[in-house]
Amino acid sequence: MVFKTPISKVNMIGPAYLKRLEKLEINFVKDLLYHFPFRYLDYSTISQIGKARPYEIVSLKANLVSIKNNYLSRSRTIQRATFSDKTGEIQVTWFNQSFLARQLKIGQTIGLSGKVELFRNKPSLVSPDYEILGVSLKTKRPLHTGRLVPIYHETKKLSSKWLRSRINSILENPYFKTDEFIPEQIRKEESLPDLQKALKQIHFPDNDNTLEKARYRFGFEEFYLLQLAAKIRKQLWQKAQLLVKLKPNKEKLESFEKNLPFKLTTSQKKVISEITKDMLKPKPMNRLLQGDVGSGKTVVAASAIYLCFLSKAKSILMAPTEILANQHYNTLKELFKNENLKIALLTGSKKDNLEKADLIVGTHAILFKKISFSNLGLIVIDEQHRFGVEQRERLIEREKTPHVLTMTATPIPRTIALTLYRDLSLSIIDEMPPGRQKTKTWVVPPSKKKAAHKWIKNQIIASNKKIQAFVVCPLIEESENFMMAQVSAATVEFEALKKYYQPKLKLGLIHGRLSPKEKEKILKDFKLGNTNVLVSTPIIEVGIDIPQASIILIESADRFGLAQLHQLRGRVGRAGQQAYCLLFSSSVSLKTIKRLRLLEKYDLGMKLAEMDLKLRGPGEIYGAKQHGFLSLKIARLSDIALFKAAQKAAEKTKITKDLKLKLKEYKIGIIKPN
Repeated sequence: MVFKTPISKVNMIGPAYLKRLEKLEINFVKDLLYHFPFRYLDYSTISQIGKARPYEIVSLKANLVSIKNNYLSRSRTIQRATFSDKTGEIQVTWFNQSFLARQLKIGQTIGLSGKVELFRNKPSLVSPDYEILGVSLKTKRPLHTGRLVPIYHETKKLSSKWLRSRINSILENPYFKTDEFIPEQIRKEESLPDLQKALKQIHFPDNDNTLEKARYRFGFEEFYLLQLAAKIRKQLWQKAQLLVKLKPNKEKLESFEKNLPFKLTTSQKKVISEITKDMLKPKPMNRLLQGDVGSGKTVVAASAIYLCFLSKAKSILMAPTEILANQHYNTLKELFKNENLKIALLTGSKKDNLEKADLIVGTHAILFKKISFSNLGLIVIDEQHRFGVEQRERLIEREKTPHVLTMTATPIPRTIALTLYRDLSLSIIDEMPPGRQKTKTWVVPPSKKKAAHKWIKNQIIASNKKIQAFVVCPLIEESENFMMAQVSAATVEFEALKKYYQPKLKLGLIHGRLSPKEKEKILKDFKLGNTNVLVSTPIIEVGIDIPQASIILIESADRFGLAQLHQLRGRVGRAGQQAYCLLFSSSVSLKTIKRLRLLEKYDLGMKLAEMDLKLRGPGEIYGAKQHGFLSLKIARLSDIALFKAAQKAAEKTKITKDLKLKLKEYKIGIIKPN
């Protein structure tokens, strides 16, 4: 058994569990072993029954004396059991687990872990974790009790207890072999445990110290792999040959900029100059353009597209969604209305004539069309982290390469961008166009929700329906997961708000499960003012431009990172009017509320990203799970020392074909090995 072994080959994993594992993106043995715990229950305090004290968390090793089911109704049962050891007896209670009376046998030695409660003035355990400690386990440590017990991200009908048993069966399999890829010399220098030992300790640590060493190993590994991938991409790009050489045309570029319906900011001019210089070089440009929400990245891209047009070269602009592709298409049509530049739109639901187009705007559908551009001068990729690296590289895997400009509104601290994207040149728009007011932001307790909606309703009516509002919810439908029970669901919120706002105002609902045509119609109605309030999931986070939208109310704001909340806030006040953002949270954590209040004080995305980086780590800031960006499970970008150590190790690692294949296996994006 190796990392590449399909998960279906693992003992006791049948078709039903395969489907559940797929939801967690677990398809191979490696995926399961790299499904790391996100926390641990400390059940390491081993006690005897006679020494167990009320309200302490203990682990007991006791014999079952008796167990029986008490039936309260057809669907409600209580299991009452008595356990003993040489120091005394303890009562144990479970609820609605009638199978325990059949599973547990009198006289068996059982491991029990949980909080000691008082029942009729006697110590007892209520719903403790348990496991049977048979003869076969005498020389092995238990998995579910009496230790640091790993807790994993779960899915319906797939528990942490089940995951522990399957992961342990692989790690204890004498035929299982890991494929160590960090060179031995680097492991020695950094005091890293080998891969097999680190996997055992990250899942089933002996103690806090061995857990910390395993976490350090995997944090180092993540940074090391990212740096190796960037190193390879940079080497490959340096070998790339330019597809079309562009000609300078300063006069016409300046004329285009002067005829724009607005004045460019100093920052925009600086960035356009950097990009123009790059595009006139004999090597293909590979540049990342970063700018806050509403900072004017599209017009910068338009300038680069126009430079290609002047050299009779063609361009592609690729956006992550049809909504954003349509919006770019309409914006660029307006910017180029006085030019003879032909624009075509290509999405999953619409295809213009591409042959005569100077610019094709579309979604990733562009990747799957056989577009033969012998004179392709530029590829612009918007919100670049939302495309997989392999998807992006499909556009540039050819003998000769066009210029590539990737853009993002996701605020990434400069030091992080320069290290994580070391294969890219970096341009930053660090000022906003004049006229945009700071959005007034408030963190609001749930008790004021009714008053908030009353205020929104009155604001819209008083403006003669010229003001519009967003209501953003984290989920589409109510979750069965108890931990997510308080997270507002867009569909439920929509139905509830209809009763309050209608018939005076009209509500719309938009989310990712709607078809592109349905989304387009809903947004069109909202833009035309036919809808006054739009209830939405975070689908509106990127690029949605509704000039009259002035109010945004975000439910369960504590579920979002500061950077994501800032991007959502950027959907309002885009026409220069005073805008408002209401952040609702039912959290009682002072730390959480303090974090959200940073949005009341700061309106620069970069500043908020740096703060969130320290507070929450990259996965939560940038929505790693949702958007495939910075897929770090263990490492924290705030750990600069670890990052530098991994960077140094990557610099002295020789790049081989085997290493490229290994990176591909680890889902770290690089161009195919050659």
